[in-house]
Amino acid sequence: MSKQHFEYKVVYVDMRGRVSSEGEEILIQDGERMTAFGKRILNDLGMKGWELAGIHMQPMGTAFYVFKRPLAEGESPEPAKPIKGEVKV
Repeated sequence: MSKQHFEYKVVYVDMRGRVSSEGEEILIQDGERMTAFGKRILNDLGMKGWELAGIHMQPMGTAFYVFKRPLAEGESPEPAKPIKGEVKV
Protein backbone atom coordinates (compact mmCIF):
# COMPACT_ATOMS: atom_id res chain seq x y z
CA MET A 1 0.00 0.00 0.00
CA SER A 2 1.46 3.37 -1.01
CA LYS A 3 1.70 6.36 1.28
CA GLN A 4 -0.55 9.39 0.57
CA HIS A 5 1.28 12.50 -0.68
CA PHE A 6 0.04 16.08 -0.53
CA GLU A 7 0.81 19.45 -2.04
CA TYR A 8 0.39 22.67 -0.09
CA LYS A 9 -0.67 26.25 -0.78
CA VAL A 10 -0.01 29.19 1.55
CA VAL A 11 -2.47 32.08 1.32
CA TYR A 12 -1.93 35.45 3.01
CA VAL A 13 -5.20 36.85 4.35
CA ASP A 14 -5.64 40.48 5.40
CA MET A 15 -8.88 40.69 7.37
CA ARG A 16 -9.53 44.14 5.84
CA GLY A 17 -10.43 42.52 2.51
CA ARG A 18 -7.34 41.30 0.66
CA VAL A 19 -6.14 37.77 -0.06
CA SER A 20 -2.82 37.02 -1.75
CA SER A 21 -1.15 33.81 -2.91
CA GLU A 22 2.01 33.70 -5.02
CA GLY A 23 1.44 37.14 -6.53
CA GLU A 24 -2.26 36.69 -7.24
CA GLU A 25 -4.46 39.08 -5.25
CA ILE A 26 -8.19 39.00 -4.65
CA LEU A 27 -9.92 42.05 -3.16
CA ILE A 28 -13.27 42.38 -1.47
CA GLN A 29 -15.93 43.72 -3.85
CA ASP A 30 -17.82 46.95 -3.19
CA GLY A 31 -20.71 46.21 -0.84
CA GLU A 32 -19.55 42.63 -0.18
CA ARG A 33 -19.71 41.50 3.45
CA MET A 34 -16.51 40.16 5.01
CA THR A 35 -18.19 36.80 5.65
CA ALA A 36 -19.33 36.56 2.02
CA PHE A 37 -15.81 37.48 0.88
CA GLY A 38 -14.30 34.74 3.06
CA LYS A 39 -16.88 32.22 1.88
CA ARG A 40 -16.17 33.12 -1.77
CA ILE A 41 -12.43 32.57 -1.32
CA LEU A 42 -12.81 29.30 0.63
CA ASN A 43 -15.42 27.89 -1.77
CA ASP A 44 -13.20 28.68 -4.76
CA LEU A 45 -10.22 26.91 -3.22
CA GLY A 46 -12.42 24.00 -2.14
CA MET A 47 -13.73 23.58 -5.70
CA LYS A 48 -10.09 23.30 -6.82
CA GLY A 49 -9.52 20.48 -4.32
CA TRP A 50 -7.79 22.52 -1.58
CA GLU A 51 -8.66 21.77 2.06
CA LEU A 52 -7.84 24.18 4.88
CA ALA A 53 -5.16 22.53 7.01
CA GLY A 54 -4.19 25.31 9.39
CA ILE A 55 -4.11 29.02 10.19
CA HIS A 56 -1.05 30.89 11.43
CA MET A 57 -2.19 34.22 12.90
CA GLN A 58 -0.05 37.32 12.36
CA PRO A 59 -0.20 40.82 13.89
CA MET A 60 -2.64 43.48 12.72
CA GLY A 61 -5.48 41.16 11.68
CA THR A 62 -3.57 39.15 9.10
CA ALA A 63 -2.91 35.42 8.85
CA PHE A 64 -1.36 32.73 6.70
CA TYR A 65 -3.89 30.06 5.75
CA VAL A 66 -2.32 26.72 4.81
CA PHE A 67 -4.24 24.47 2.42
CA LYS A 68 -3.45 20.97 1.22
CA ARG A 69 -4.74 18.59 -1.42
CA PRO A 70 -3.82 15.01 -2.20
CA LEU A 71 -1.53 14.17 -5.07
CA ALA A 72 -2.26 11.24 -7.35
CA GLU A 73 0.37 8.51 -7.37
CA GLY A 74 3.39 9.70 -9.35
CA GLU A 75 2.12 13.29 -9.52
CA SER A 76 4.38 16.18 -8.38
CA PRO A 77 3.28 19.32 -6.52
CA GLU A 78 2.79 22.55 -8.48
CA PRO A 79 6.06 24.49 -8.42
CA ALA A 80 6.06 27.86 -6.66
CA LYS A 81 5.58 30.76 -9.06
CA PRO A 82 8.71 32.89 -9.40
CA ILE A 83 8.69 36.57 -8.57
CA LYS A 84 8.49 38.66 -11.76
CA GLY A 85 11.99 39.23 -13.02
CA GLU A 86 13.43 36.39 -10.92
CA VAL A 87 15.88 34.27 -12.84
CA LYS A 88 15.74 30.49 -12.30
CA VAL A 89 19.11 28.83 -11.84
